[in-house]
Amino acid sequence: MRDQKQHDSDTHLLQGQNSPFSDLLRSFRIWREFYKGFKVLRPVKNCITFFGSARFEPDNPYYQMAYQTAYALGKAGYSIMTGGGPGIMEAANKGARDAGTLSIGCNIKLPKEQAPNTYTDISVEFHYFFVRKLMLLKYSNAFVLFPGGFGTMDEIFEVTTLQQTGKISEFPLIIMGSDYWQELRPFLQNTMVAHHTIDPSDLRFVKLTDDPAEAVRLIQSNLT
Repeated sequence: MRDQKQHDSDTHLLQGQNSPFSDLLRSFRIWREFYKGFKVLRPVKNCITFFGSARFEPDNPYYQMAYQTAYALGKAGYSIMTGGGPGIMEAANKGARDAGTLSIGCNIKLPKEQAPNTYTDISVEFHYFFVRKLMLLKYSNAFVLFPGGFGTMDEIFEVTTLQQTGKISEFPLIIMGSDYWQELRPFLQNTMVAHHTIDPSDLRFVKLTDDPAEAVRLIQSNLT
């Protein structure tokens, strides 16, 4: 019941004007979430964040690719961070755990509960997507993107926008699952670049591969 009240309260955040007292209380709740994330995640270093769908089961090829990539990166000395839920997130956390590296999950509380997966060494739970997203970006040196839905698309364009505008360093952004993303690069090149809504040089942020070993090499070559 408490969580449901929290969800009901949070729906008012984007629904226009509220009383000054309500906004003050919400501001404090948001600050408390930021502080909790900063405190829990402060020890995280040399970290790679994985993005991707929560809907893939362990027998799915993308799940297996995420596991293999996280395992390879873990063996190369990187910590692995995810959104902490099932699917691609679980696969990456499991790969990190099996590789013996630090496995981190930043879970989100939803009306249809997303339960944290069991493969994390550090787990922190958030109410607000924007707080969670900041934590997934703040502590990472590179990003690995797997197939996903609206949330995953939001995350990839958030990262590229921050890089394009110089708000974060130009960290490697590796896209995996080329068959799933096969329409993305033509759209970027043939539509966005052609209409001058992005520059050709903006595509330098994105690297595409389906090979976990190549993903490790791309990340290492860009971080050394």
